[in-house]
Amino acid sequence: MRLEWLDDILAVAEAGSLARAAQMRHVSQSAFTRRLRAIEEALGVPLFDRRRKPVVLLPEIEAQAGEMRALATQLRHLRETLTQTSGARGLTLACQHAITTTHSPAIVSILTAQGGRPVRVRSDNRDECLLRLLSGEVDLAVVYGAPDIVPLTLNRAFEKVLLGRERLIPVAVPRLAQGDDLPFIGYPPDVFLGQVMARAIMPGIPAYRVLRRRAETALTLAAREYACRGIGVAWLPEGMVAEDLDSGRLTSLVQSLPSQQMELWMIRLSDRPDDSWGHDWARLVAALAHPA
Repeated sequence: MRLEWLDDILAVAEAGSLARAAQMRHVSQSAFTRRLRAIEEALGVPLFDRRRKPVVLLPEIEAQAGEMRALATQLRHLRETLTQTSGARGLTLACQHAITTTHSPAIVSILTAQGGRPVRVRSDNRDECLLRLLSGEVDLAVVYGAPDIVPLTLNRAFEKVLLGRERLIPVAVPRLAQGDDLPFIGYPPDVFLGQVMARAIMPGIPAYRVLRRRAETALTLAAREYACRGIGVAWLPEGMVAEDLDSGRLTSLVQSLPSQQMELWMIRLSDRPDDSWGHDWARLVAALAHPA
């Protein structure tokens, strides 16, 4: 079983449709469909119920999703370990899911400029990003903090630099902007944005508003797609939806619903046994650091 196969199968389980799963895997829907059929042919078993629209995993395959996620994590860690012990080790960056799409391109551009070392980007929840950094699996983490709500508490083992601030704002398709009874897209309570929602957003909902949870996902990219399809209101980082707001595809509801300011932090271990990339860190700080 290849890691890429597991990621493709789990994308369908997470996204709920082939179209959204293809977007998550950064391929066209037709190419993604061909890949899924190739996986089934290689394994010799059907994986998807194509009688249903949208296509979903067969129940017996869905029941194995937990084991597949665990196996994917083990394979990914093994691949990283083998890569890091080779002579061609590059730099590895861990980002929260939303940051991967909005802010990591600037970091990767700086690190790879003028023949710099290759960069690998890992997308995860905030706690997992920090655990990867602490265990030495990654060189750098870029994560959000929410002062007084879900603060970023780090000990002296870490060095952090403020890259800027960004608001988590409510957005929806224009037709949902009116009315007091609103469907919304939530985040699981064990992820960073789920904690922000529980501690800062939901307590600030006006009494006359009734919010009804229609969907839940840990992936901000999926939440954005759900919002664009009119499933409900989603709270998303402003930078992620800037183009959608400019085009009118989505509208901001900050005038009637609460938002939350977040800080964007770049973090590394302050005492590394191998600090051969210290020059790269200095370049990033010089180019990206924001006055605290």
